[in-house]
Amino acid sequence: MTSLTRDPSAGGTKLLVNEVVGVPAGIGQAARVARADAFDAWLAALLPARDGVALLAVGGLGRRQCAPYGDLDLVLLHAGVPGTDELAASLWYPIWDAGLRLDHSVRTVAEALSVAQDDVKVALGLLDARLIAGDAELAAALIRTAADHWRRTAVRQLPGLREITAARWQAHGELAFLLEGDLKEAAGGLRDVGLLRAISAAGITDALRPAVRAAHLRLLDTRDALHQQVGRRADRLVAQERDGVAALLGLRQPQPNGSDAARQGVVAHDGDALLRRVAGDARTVSHALDDAFRAADRLRSGRSRSAGGRPQRRPVARDVVEHDGELVLARTAIGARPDPSLSLRVAAAAASTRLPIARATCEWLAAYCPPLPSPWPAEARAALTTLLGAGAGLVQAWETCDRYGLVDGWLPEWTRLRSLPQHNPVHRFTLDRHLVQTASEASRHAREVERPDLLLLGALLHDVGKGLAGDHSAVGVPVAEAVAARIGLPGPEVTLIGTMVRLHLLLPDVATRRDLADPVTIAAVAEAVGDTGTLDLLHALVRADAAATGPAAWSDWKGRLVAELVARVRTALDTGVLPEPPAPDPALLAGPLPVVHLTGDRVAVAAADRRGLLATVAGCLALHRLEVIAADASAVDGRALVECRVQPRFGLPPDPVALRADLRRAVAGDVSVTQRLRGRALATRGGGAAPRVVWHREAATDAVLLELRAADAAGLLYRVACALDEAGALVRAARISTLGADVVDAFYLVGGWPDDATRARLEAAVLAAV
Repeated sequence: MTSLTRDPSAGGTKLLVNEVVGVPAGIGQAARVARADAFDAWLAALLPARDGVALLAVGGLGRRQCAPYGDLDLVLLHAGVPGTDELAASLWYPIWDAGLRLDHSVRTVAEALSVAQDDVKVALGLLDARLIAGDAELAAALIRTAADHWRRTAVRQLPGLREITAARWQAHGELAFLLEGDLKEAAGGLRDVGLLRAISAAGITDALRPAVRAAHLRLLDTRDALHQQVGRRADRLVAQERDGVAALLGLRQPQPNGSDAARQGVVAHDGDALLRRVAGDARTVSHALDDAFRAADRLRSGRSRSAGGRPQRRPVARDVVEHDGELVLARTAIGARPDPSLSLRVAAAAASTRLPIARATCEWLAAYCPPLPSPWPAEARAALTTLLGAGAGLVQAWETCDRYGLVDGWLPEWTRLRSLPQHNPVHRFTLDRHLVQTASEASRHAREVERPDLLLLGALLHDVGKGLAGDHSAVGVPVAEAVAARIGLPGPEVTLIGTMVRLHLLLPDVATRRDLADPVTIAAVAEAVGDTGTLDLLHALVRADAAATGPAAWSDWKGRLVAELVARVRTALDTGVLPEPPAPDPALLAGPLPVVHLTGDRVAVAAADRRGLLATVAGCLALHRLEVIAADASAVDGRALVECRVQPRFGLPPDPVALRADLRRAVAGDVSVTQRLRGRALATRGGGAAPRVVWHREAATDAVLLELRAADAAGLLYRVACALDEAGALVRAARISTLGADVVDAFYLVGGWPDDATRARLEAAVLAAV
């Protein structure tokens, strides 16, 4: 956090973010107005008194909502008087010399209006224009004309503005569901509040309701605190700054009660309270903007409709009709005793047709739709399956229903899950959005399983245990089973939902951390899964979960490993016979030594049998910036064989000629290569939390498993393999699983279960190498 400057004129008690201008620090509306006043006074002093010239502020200064380290957006307006270029230079250079960021323009009234007519973003900016100094009549002429022009053309310009906005949302995501969202540019952020202000100024609808205004002020406060926390301009609320920003805002997350939470080390972060508040505010803004855009659409369609024409009502589902581009209730559905499943059926229709539900319909359902009985009727279960299986249409329909409290009526557990942060860096969404997104992704795999309805429900509930004390895969089972029973599933299907929750991480964990050629590995997974139907459900759930998590959670190699594991387990379940391990590559068993093969992501080396070959190969690959994701070592007829699966650490593959040459020299014992390996390894040690070693006794056929959990770092496999070799252990296989900034490396050590002293010695050697 950058230190602030103390104002000596105020006795050193006032903090400044810019001592040249005298801009005060602080959080809140009063602090923002004080910063605007400071800028106004300083800028006014820079402009000499001249007729036909005015200095206008737009953006944050125009609205008097100056962030501590925000930009200045200024317009030098003139009436065609000479010397404006020199005057502009006399204004801009002092601003830059003061260390301020500046966006500026010099225009006449006609030029400014012409640009606004061609560029809708400029038109919106002029709505915030405010006179700082100079010719008041000239400034008023521009402000008045720009506002009038916007009111006359807003309905016509909004479709283009909506396209620009959709592109911005696509680039920055939704602030309500992102773990590291942009407070300004993401959907539901401060930029969208500007759109609401413009739509209100056009008289289309009252978009700035009290709830929106309150959300806007809280988002501005959050940005103020973020700027003050990092000491510079910043709009993205990254994870490492959340707790500090929350402290500046006075937000506290209550610590969990109970001995279970304390025993499991569950710690509540103050940043979680901040993230939930930001999510709620962003939702308020997003919903208001959706309503405003639809109001504009209705106004535009009404103007284009022929005189006397009325919007048509088109039935889309039982009790649901489309009216003017929105879904509303059929007249027959509105009665004294509505069907309890009505809200679910409306949501399913919205997801299937990808049409929005009218606000009045949502309000009526929230007020009058009775709660669902337990167990649910079959019609409600069918509607939930249709809703969850609607693919891309699910997300918007679910969010709309959640906005009006309908989801809490279906699933009371959702209150705890809403906007819950996830602290694993591979996740991009809050927990509630992740669950809905997983169900949406699972619909892509519905044709691959016997029970697509159970796949969809399992996807929605797979992480329901997060936020509770303990392993979420275990503590989520009773929660998910209770939901499944309340929905009305029979006992065996309730149990299957619980199995999906308990085992939803089994396939990726085993595929990336265990030797898939080992019969013990396949037998253990087959025993846990039980049947091919459950295996198919878990395989589909794994892919949907990864797609909903983020790009760091999945890759082509992980997909191949999981598919290979599924194929081997399926063979074991279908035939009862464990598949044979693959035979060594014949190309490595023939020809003079050393043998080096590079094909795609596979590196295979054969050399004279000796200890430490795996470490040497791993180090040489690290030297060429290749990450090893799987490695196997064996000896056949006096030859040591090492086969690795690799991926570039920084995206670009190495020069294959240089890599092949270094591998040949390294396995032949070239001292110069070895020295380069050790120098690079010592320079790239990881940090973070203390590493940990975990032993597994019966996880392999002819070996014990040593699992290292540590921070990721280049050359880690080389250092650990060297340490194990020097400690006398023989490594026959290694599996590397990267989880954000951490790794879980599994080493298969040939031999039986070591005694306590040997385990302690090996563990100490590994930890010293990390």
